[in-house]
Amino acid sequence: MPSLPPLPVEDLDLVLSCTEELWEEARGKRFFITGGTGFFGIWLLESFAYINDALNLGMSAVVLTRNLEAFAAKVPHLTERTDLEFLQGDIRGFEYPAGDFPYVVHAATESSAKLNNENPREMFDSVVAGADYVLRFAGQAGTQKFLLTSSGGVYGRQPAEMTHIPENYQGAPDPLIASSAFGIGKRASEHLCVLGAQHYGFEVKIARCFSFVGPHLPLDSHYTIGNLLRDALEGRPLDFGGDVTAYRSYLYAADLTVALWRLLFRGPNGRAYNVGSKFDLTIGELTRV
Repeated sequence: MPSLPPLPVEDLDLVLSCTEELWEEARGKRFFITGGTGFFGIWLLESFAYINDALNLGMSAVVLTRNLEAFAAKVPHLTERTDLEFLQGDIRGFEYPAGDFPYVVHAATESSAKLNNENPREMFDSVVAGADYVLRFAGQAGTQKFLLTSSGGVYGRQPAEMTHIPENYQGAPDPLIASSAFGIGKRASEHLCVLGAQHYGFEVKIARCFSFVGPHLPLDSHYTIGNLLRDALEGRPLDFGGDVTAYRSYLYAADLTVALWRLLFRGPNGRAYNVGSKFDLTIGELTRV
């Protein structure tokens, strides 16, 4: 696989302009970031590095990855930076890095639809045990603010007529269906975060993330829009992958990144926020855009 280019400067400038006033409190401080090598993670790391340089903040981050060699081949411009240190390990049992980490972003999640269908027990364990392990680390690392990237999957199957789900929606994944492992795991992770914040005394913020699009989105995974883009680029018939009447709302990745950083720094403690676009369209309409 060829290495990925750096993100567009105009996107990084947007993240900087929308978050600039937040960063002074983090001057000279350390972050611990899980999932830093996925789609969300690359956007977080590139924006972190760009802002660190632009504002001369002297921050640093330790980034957990399952496969450092593969990630270095994927984005060498990140692994070559001195303000990013990479720790190889599994989310459920990595070796705790030494020192204090005032900020923890837990963005690691096994979101593979294939795994969720074929080995839901592994999916559930990865999501829940991983969150618990990171929370325990944060509890002994002097963490002040903790951000969990959760999922709209905590609401269960979205009613066909509903374009947007509010945070107070009482729907939930069916616990009697094995493939509910991901959504139920995320619900359990959110509860663990609340318990962890209460026990250890740090702030916890939860981002329930929906659908996104932008540079570095995988084109060979279970993301509908990624598959449609792949088919279009290769000149193949578009694979809808399901019900064309289902609603989706796609937020651009730069706006997602702004939301995540703002939630980490300024989100009220113990709150969950839906993160997605206010503009809705059906899968059928998406194919005609």
